[in-house]
Amino acid sequence: MSTVRQFLSSIEENEIIEAIREAERNTSGEIKVHLESSSKIDPIDRAAEVFDTLGMNKTDLRNGVLIYIAVKDRSMAIIGDQGIDEVVPNGFWNDSKDRIINGFSTGDIKQGLIDGILVSGLALKKYFPFQDDDINEISDDISSKNAL
Repeated sequence: MSTVRQFLSSIEENEIIEAIREAERNTSGEIKVHLESSSKIDPIDRAAEVFDTLGMNKTDLRNGVLIYIAVKDRSMAIIGDQGIDEVVPNGFWNDSKDRIINGFSTGDIKQGLIDGILVSGLALKKYFPFQDDDINEISDDISSKNAL
């Protein structure tokens, strides 16, 4: 059983993927969700490892975003690539993180992720608006530790 299916039904997974697609209709940014049970290292450090492993630093505008969740640890991180970090203010991801954490605290992982993803897309729109010639450079599916 994949890590994704341990935490989300196939319907929930599809709803989250649709939220990624909706968010990316606002921005040229590339949003990816990665789930795993737990990690022995700091969530930001683990997110950075996953980011590199998934090749998210290979987008043309360096505007990939990873939402990393270690579900059993109840830890998470949101990191953006160099192009994002160079233009957004400190605390840029706080609203997205708060929405995800709120979903987790109410027991609704799916809705927390959807809310965080949609807010991320709207926030990125200011710095990386959607372009008519935009190409989806990063797969919208949810990755998991088993998939790495």
